[in-house]
Amino acid sequence: MRNFISVKDVSNINELVAKALSYKANPFADKALGSGKRIGLLFLNPSLRTRLSTQVAAQNLGLEPIVFNVDKDGWALEFEDGAIMSGNTVEHVKDAAPILGNYFDILCIRAFPTLRNKEEDYSEEVMHSFIKYAGVPIVSLESATLHPLQSLTDIITIKESQIKSKIENRRPKIVLTWAPHIKPLPQCVPNSFAEWINAWGEADFVITHPEDYELDEKFTEGATITTNQDEALKNADFVYVKNWSTYTDYGRIYTNDPAWMLNAKKMALTNNAKAMHCLPVRRNVELSDEVLDSENSIVTQQASNRVWAAQAVLSNILKSNS
Repeated sequence: MRNFISVKDVSNINELVAKALSYKANPFADKALGSGKRIGLLFLNPSLRTRLSTQVAAQNLGLEPIVFNVDKDGWALEFEDGAIMSGNTVEHVKDAAPILGNYFDILCIRAFPTLRNKEEDYSEEVMHSFIKYAGVPIVSLESATLHPLQSLTDIITIKESQIKSKIENRRPKIVLTWAPHIKPLPQCVPNSFAEWINAWGEADFVITHPEDYELDEKFTEGATITTNQDEALKNADFVYVKNWSTYTDYGRIYTNDPAWMLNAKKMALTNNAKAMHCLPVRRNVELSDEVLDSENSIVTQQASNRVWAAQAVLSNILKSNS
């Protein structure tokens, strides 16, 4: 593995999941693997779980992590080729990225979409620019369209729950359901989750959302898609709750129907399903307290597994580029 930007960078999902779970059982098994190496974590937007879990994972492998908040502490970066930099941007990625590549052995980038220009966001200019100019492996800590570390974590958590529930010998039904929110959110997490679950190929996968909330088909192809949430939830083993804004008429909110919030009544339609969310979550908007605080909620387990997902990826990159 050279870079980690999407599921396409992974040759075998189950092997990576197994590696992550082995690190969970023995966090310091490879504590000398990254000895003498530095990893840079560049944040163009805020983070809690992604930032801290990746730092912990890096330290477990002996790497020295250095965090830099570009949006607060650095110069405004320009990414457009041929740009006349007479505006707010101060430094071009062509100049910054090679220097960062000399400072670090691995570079992790956290970016975010504008939700104003679909073509620009979906071009993934930020990630592709760092890959082009940095000269070291690049790890996505979330991009304009995808969140691969979160999606790997999600599969790790599903697999772990299957083992604990002794249902690993049958295909689970996994439902990704849209939820209301107070503001437009990007499609990164649902795009990525759909791409990974489809690539994994070991579940019956259903996506449910209101009309006009279709995601980009290149990520959802292979899933069953319905606007009937109750029908989708029937006999589900896992329910992943996430809001996203519109894709076709980009970055908008068309509805905030509270009937789409996951509550105990809706969970009763499932096969005693586990409830998932990537966090942070708007309680009693996206999910009700009764679900989040129930025994069926695995959101804390899910968030805790972020460490092992990051550790498995960083280990793979270190071993592949040694």
